[in-house]
Amino acid sequence: MAGHSKWANIKHKKDRADKQKGKLFSRHAKEIISAVKLGGPDPKSNSRLRLAIQKAKAINMPSDNIERNIKKAANPDQADFLPLTYEIYGHGGVGIIVDAVTDNKNRTASDMRIATNKRGGTIASPGSVAFSFDRKGVIQVGKSAIDEDKLFQEAIEAGAEDFESAEESYMITTDPSELYAVKEKLEAKGFKVDEAEIEMIPQTLIECDEETSKSNMALIEWLEDLEDVNAVYHNLDL
Repeated sequence: MAGHSKWANIKHKKDRADKQKGKLFSRHAKEIISAVKLGGPDPKSNSRLRLAIQKAKAINMPSDNIERNIKKAANPDQADFLPLTYEIYGHGGVGIIVDAVTDNKNRTASDMRIATNKRGGTIASPGSVAFSFDRKGVIQVGKSAIDEDKLFQEAIEAGAEDFESAEESYMITTDPSELYAVKEKLEAKGFKVDEAEIEMIPQTLIECDEETSKSNMALIEWLEDLEDVNAVYHNLDL
């Protein structure tokens, strides 16, 4: 997991998602509805829903909106939002993985075809890009007023797989199935978790010339702006 560039790539993805998309409430509403559909409407017994609610509150989603989406999800007539993953070959051998959540698979598939038609790249068969990424739980804890040795010890005892210092945060990686459990154990010890997500971490990064990098970024940014897209991961060395 060495290399700050990997975390820089993740940060770029989040900056784009959080600052430039006018769809934050919609995205978090989908997460709440999906969590309820999978684990029920009680956040006490549904750790995924607890995290979805925390993330919604972090972007100042009103409590009424949160409750409305929980009730909406409990209605059997409410359409389910399905998670989809697309793998794309970008320019110069760069691999791109797109995580989407949708209630209309045909619309999402059409959007992916339009993106590659407009900005280049090729939609790949499942597994052909993903093999060069690792799916991990990633927990970010801010560095301010934190004892690194204590956090490291508590993270390992809580079940973390790896621990790394990035520029502004400590990055704790877990098995995806252990993400929520590790997060809650750290919070119970008094640590403030800034973010907890399932991420696709590139095993290696690909260097491209300036023109090829610009072409890849144009494709990535187009994908990030699509209605159903939650996250875009890539192995382009920024």
